[in-house]
Amino acid sequence: MIGELTYNLGVISTAPSPQLSYRRIFATWWPLAASWLLMGVELPAVSAFVARMPNPAINLAAYGGIVFPLALIIESPIIMLLAASTALSKDEPSYNLIRRFMLITAAALTGLHILIAFTPLYYFVAESLLGAPEVIVEPGRIGLMIMTPWTFSIAYRRFNQGVLIRYNHSKKVGVGTIVRLTADLIVLVIGYSIGSIQGIVVATVAVSAGVISEAIYSGIVVRPVVQQQVKTSPLIKPPLTLKNFLRFYIPLVLTSLLNLMVLPLGSAALSRMPAALPSLAVWPVISGLTFMFRSVGVAYNEVVVALLEEPRSTRSLRRFSVILTGVTTSLILIMALTPLSLLWFNILSGLEPQLADMASIGLILAIPTAGFAVLQSWYQGLILHGGRTRSITEAVVLFLGSIVILLWIGVAYGEVTGLYWGLASFTIAMFLQTLWLWFRSRPDERVAQERDELLNVPAPVASSTD
Repeated sequence: MIGELTYNLGVISTAPSPQLSYRRIFATWWPLAASWLLMGVELPAVSAFVARMPNPAINLAAYGGIVFPLALIIESPIIMLLAASTALSKDEPSYNLIRRFMLITAAALTGLHILIAFTPLYYFVAESLLGAPEVIVEPGRIGLMIMTPWTFSIAYRRFNQGVLIRYNHSKKVGVGTIVRLTADLIVLVIGYSIGSIQGIVVATVAVSAGVISEAIYSGIVVRPVVQQQVKTSPLIKPPLTLKNFLRFYIPLVLTSLLNLMVLPLGSAALSRMPAALPSLAVWPVISGLTFMFRSVGVAYNEVVVALLEEPRSTRSLRRFSVILTGVTTSLILIMALTPLSLLWFNILSGLEPQLADMASIGLILAIPTAGFAVLQSWYQGLILHGGRTRSITEAVVLFLGSIVILLWIGVAYGEVTGLYWGLASFTIAMFLQTLWLWFRSRPDERVAQERDELLNVPAPVASSTD
């Protein structure tokens, strides 16, 4: 029954459900935002340590131009398990089905990672496909070998995090990120203290230790949730089948795959543009900083998925997204247009003055991306709630197609520093993606609004005959 029963002089009426409060949205959002933000700190932290180790430009370029893009593209089919687990782990059979899918897929992708990192296939990928400068090819291979546990660990913890969010334990997701960063920093400090180890080795050992630690933590804290909440949840009808799950999930897989392809595409393009080595060295540093601003918006996607099911939630969630867009855009604007950017890149990140200047200019080109991340989460949440995940894939295809064309023009033109052209291309393509998501989410938003309007109307009054 919707609303509360009120009794007055023998008359029973059903009051409208209360509107979803901003306090509830914020309480759900901030642990996830903190988790994503702390996760966003990882790449700048790694870059800052590597920049102070032997051969910083080579090792930064190897990590940002080869290891990180390839590791992400290999794991892309399981990266959306967070959204799928949040949306679909509604009962024990659904949980078990998604868990089996996670284990099989993660094992297969780990095999692919091993195939690329430990066989001659690596040289084809790094040299022929990415076009990486020769000086970073071997360091990149060492790093990719060390990153072997990455994919399985990511799959396991994202699946568990979705369950935690689904059953209102999002704070534990934030604690897991602290565990991950602690492991990162321990390895980074030890490596820096030794002083003779190459940065690419220290960086990849740190990142691997971090994701393994977070995966173990998520497995421990999710157990009581599974026992006490998942297994006691009422069975959904009709039950979730593998066919239905794949119909929901495959567009998300394509989305993450296409979305993450921009990283190796960007590396390949920057390798073929002017100032290739400095651009590749700055690329992971500026990517890490912009991701920190985007991360709080990315976290909003799971909030929308989790809370849009509640009565009278649409208006509140939409307004919260507008506020969050304004806040994140203002913050990155302040960072980009004040001396804070040079402080970040030169002092904290440890970049040489020339590279720090490049990064400061590049950050200006990426200012709009923070707001776009929030809006995309809002629109994608609406679409996920409506079950039309194909629309998200369409938007990513548009994003990828746009950035491929723009990067091709940059390589063909060959007159603009690769970092600047790459960041400008990313921003333009992200704008087009956001625009398409807005267009495709409009029917889902109308349905949600109509539902809320019905819930806002009191039920017919029934007179008592007593």
